[in-house]
Amino acid sequence: MTIVDDGIPHSLTGSPGDAVRGREIAFNRDKGNCPICHVIPAPDANLHGNVGPSLDGVAGRLSEGQMRLRLVDDRRLNPSSIMPSYYRVDGLRRVAAAYAGATVLTAEDIEDVLAFLMTLRPDDKR
Repeated sequence: MTIVDDGIPHSLTGSPGDAVRGREIAFNRDKGNCPICHVIPAPDANLHGNVGPSLDGVAGRLSEGQMRLRLVDDRRLNPSSIMPSYYRVDGLRRVAAAYAGATVLTAEDIEDVLAFLMTLRPDDKR
């Protein structure tokens, strides 16, 4: 995994992700749980959190590589970020026993969530 500027330009798996599976991961409370902090275009969007930025139209604001780095380890960009480091194992403190030495999401999960996020275009009327 190579970080270039503010992103990771290449897939963690070498393959594109599955957007349908990525949406499932993003909305899964035991996996991504993105709506806890972010508004995501969905019928229940009014129930989503607003701690993080809205993901509505995110693919028009950030590149694939920029989003990949934010999913992998947002603290590389913002050390005070409260976003989980979904694909980081080193340097973490107070890690739940279930996650000690393991990533929250697999490389495939990251690419799937990224594929879903890339469908969230600013011109998309959901």
